[in-house]
Order: sequence, then structure tokens, then C-alpha cells
Amino acid sequence: MNYLKYILIVFPLILFAQVKVIEQDSIPNKYLIIKGDSVPRTYIDLDEVMLLHKLKFDSKKDRIRYLILRRKTIKVYPYAKMAAERLDSMNTRLATLTRNRERKRYTKRIQKYIEGEFSEELKKMSRTEGQILVKLIHRQTGKTAFNLIRELRSGWRAFWYNTTASMFDISLKREFDPLNEKEDYLIEDVLQRNFQSGRLERQDPAIEFDFYDLTNKWIHQKTPE
Repeated sequence: MNYLKYILIVFPLILFAQVKVIEQDSIPNKYLIIKGDSVPRTYIDLDEVMLLHKLKFDSKKDRIRYLILRRKTIKVYPYAKMAAERLDSMNTRLATLTRNRERKRYTKRIQKYIEGEFSEELKKMSRTEGQILVKLIHRQTGKTAFNLIRELRSGWRAFWYNTTASMFDISLKREFDPLNEKEDYLIEDVLQRNFQSGRLERQDPAIEFDFYDLTNKWIHQKTPE
């Protein structure tokens, strides 16, 4: 599973110190003054909360499959999130470097850092965990693992890693496609539920889709798989 380590190369709660209610003689509304904000407000900004449907399964087998998918998704999501963060910070840094030598040196340094910190964990991933990771990397970066490798390394290396991955039934070209793949929708369902519970740290996807529309398709309308 050594090829997996190359994938990651490229890769309110408002704290109220004081809340004071001010009664206005001529205005019936109550205002809040929040420390650090000089403008009185009649409301408090809250994070958006997504209303999720109650989980129901047609069979015990489907329930077990979902629980296994949930465990594996929770395990690999932090690596995909890190890939997106590393890619963003790396691109920001590379934009400031004008010499090819400096850019190559910086990229190599990032590679060594990733390998040293995460390669051992990636080697422990199963085949299905590796494929979920590839999908989530596309969700978080908007690019397939194959293309991320190709951008930083040669196209030949990308082809080689994809061929090697295929031996383990993993394609580095796989995209996250919850509109057409029910498993990908279930992965998104797992993410949303764990974002809300606080178990996973939310990171918005780099690709566009509407979770409610997907739920309507896969759950409420019982679209055949």
C-alpha cells in the first residue's frame, strides 16, 4: 500500500464574555451587546444546522454494511481533510517561489514530512479504506488522487501508481459521486452526522452537490440501485 502515501503529498460556538440586555426607552426591542462587537444586535449568529433523516434499513445486512462503512469513513476522513489543507498551503507557498529549484526543494520537503508522519498509518489501511480515502480526497480537493500525483510528479508516475493500485482493486482515478453512487451518498451521510456530533471536524467539499436532493433520491424515492 506504499502508493497511498504519495496521495497525501499534494494533498461558533461564540464565546460570550459579556452579554448585556439594554432596554431602550423609545424602542420596545431588546438588544444584545457582544464583547468585541460595537454594534448592538437583536439576534445572534448561529451555525447552520442540517436536519438529517432518521436512519432506517431494509434489512439487518444493510444495517451492518452501513456500520462498517461508517467506521471506515470516520477512520480515513482526517487524512483526506489533511490532504486538502496541505494542498492549499502548498499551492499558496509555491505561488511565492519563482525558481524551479526552490519549488522542487519545497515539494520534496513536504513529501518527506508527509511520509514521516503518516506513511505507517496509511500502510495499515485495508483495500476498502484505501478506496474510500481516494474518493474523499476528490471530495475535499476537487481533484482525483491520480491527477494530484500527476501535477506534482510525472504523468508516467501517476500511470504507474494507478496500475499498482488496480492490483488491489483500487483506482486512483475514482471520483466522489454521491449523485450516481449510493455508497458515496452513504459516505456523505456518515460525514454529515459526525460533523453534527462533533466527532469529525467539518470541511466543506470542493465539489458541488445538495445533500437534501441526494437524500430525496436515494432514501425517500427509493430509487433502485
